[in-house]
Amino acid sequence: MALHHHGRRGGSTWYAVKAAVLEDVDAAISRDPAAQSRLETFLASPGLHAVWVYRLAHRLWLNPAYRLPSRLLSQVARAATGVEIHPGATIGRRFFIDHGMGVVIGETAVVGDDVMLYHGVTLGGRSLQRVKRHPTVGDRVTIGAGARVLGDITIGDDAQVGANSVVTRDVPAGAVAVGIPAQIRQPVPGLTPEELLDEIPAIWI
Repeated sequence: MALHHHGRRGGSTWYAVKAAVLEDVDAAISRDPAAQSRLETFLASPGLHAVWVYRLAHRLWLNPAYRLPSRLLSQVARAATGVEIHPGATIGRRFFIDHGMGVVIGETAVVGDDVMLYHGVTLGGRSLQRVKRHPTVGDRVTIGAGARVLGDITIGDDAQVGANSVVTRDVPAGAVAVGIPAQIRQPVPGLTPEELLDEIPAIWI
């Protein structure tokens, strides 16, 4: 009975891992018009690879006895993908990093579901104290290439941060933050992504 139960649990775990991987792949495909297939995305997306290694490293990190192996694993992912995610960070489902290179996510960062980062994004800290010092990013947030989001601040659900912006204050839900230092804009409701780009071109500059 014990062996049979173990086998069922192992099968259930494998099914859950497969489902999570496919969910991530499909989320990536929905956001990347260059993606041709699940297989290509699975094999050739460094952003996804970095996220998957992070999830394993995070599970190790939760056990204090495995924190050194967890950090070493995260460094392997950094070398292979150019993405540095501290295993102590908390990241939700369907997280996608497009292109990948140069992304840094700090130890106390909290990231919600359906978040998308472009290359060169930093979710960094502004304190040297052992406190919550990295951003909290809500659900369905998009952060453009090269943006710096710094400190224990909150980026609200459905917000957008423009490319190369430097954000050091909270961004309300649904708002757009652009510039250095970032200024908050409230876009006209109901715009398509293309229309929003026309209205606030600094999102992608």
